[in-house]
Amino acid sequence: MLLAADDFLTSFGLPLLSSLAVGGAVALVVYILVRALYSEDLEQDLEWRYDVNRINELRKQDGLYRLFYPLVQLLARFNRGVFGESLPFIQREIQAAGFSRFWTASEYLGKLELIALFLFPAYLYMAFEMMGPPGAILALVMTLMTAWLLRVRLANQARRRLVLIKRRMPFLLDLLTLLMEAGSTFLQALEQAVDQFGEHAVGQEFGRVLSEIHMGWGRTTALDSMRTRLCDDEITSIIGSIIQGEELGTPLARIFRTQADVLRIKRTQRAETVAGEAGVKMLLPAVLVMASTVLIILGPFILGFMYADFLS
Repeated sequence: MLLAADDFLTSFGLPLLSSLAVGGAVALVVYILVRALYSEDLEQDLEWRYDVNRINELRKQDGLYRLFYPLVQLLARFNRGVFGESLPFIQREIQAAGFSRFWTASEYLGKLELIALFLFPAYLYMAFEMMGPPGAILALVMTLMTAWLLRVRLANQARRRLVLIKRRMPFLLDLLTLLMEAGSTFLQALEQAVDQFGEHAVGQEFGRVLSEIHMGWGRTTALDSMRTRLCDDEITSIIGSIIQGEELGTPLARIFRTQADVLRIKRTQRAETVAGEAGVKMLLPAVLVMASTVLIILGPFILGFMYADFLS
């Protein structure tokens, strides 16, 4: 009788308990994921109203932030302590790259570090397969390199977007000039220009200026906010001239035309500088090509002499 009970437990009891345990684990994981995906607004008080609104909006926009919010906050606290001096510069890069204005520099760095940490198990597995236990050091180095490359990617995205803005800004200023000379007000001309440029980076930036003006900001304040947000020497000079002309009462159409011409001149100068540097940069490839050509031409003769001396 006891043997039959043991056989029953072995045949049915243990698989049943295992199935229940696996089912419970799967149900718990699904519950956690559903709770994480559900973007419920956090309770807020008067002191932290803006920050809670920012977090709620960011949870709605970014799935990774919503799923791993506690980990991102933990890494953000670490970043504020370790990279505190460079956070303002990183914040300007985030704004210049066109990412959501709700990101703070410490939290965005935390997101990048979290992505690198997620790749660590894959790096560890590959390193162990290649090198054994010492591969753990290689996996750690690759994780750190991934975080650094993601940081470099942010800087490159900001740089490319600034180039796009500077390329198209003269055309937007020309359009503003034509519309204002045709009788439109500044706001009307800006609305049409933003609608014309659509989702282009320069349209997005001036669209944000337009939104801030509609919220009650002055034109000077909204333009100064754009200058601070992009933090580029050429754009700072252009917007500074526009703000100065606005304060002195100079007609905006004339300022826009002048600044559009200035941007085109700077673009031409930039192209001439790049063309002048191209000759110096091509010097080393040219030397390598010449050396390889000489080796290809003289190589058979040299080998012939060497083998002839060897055979003799």
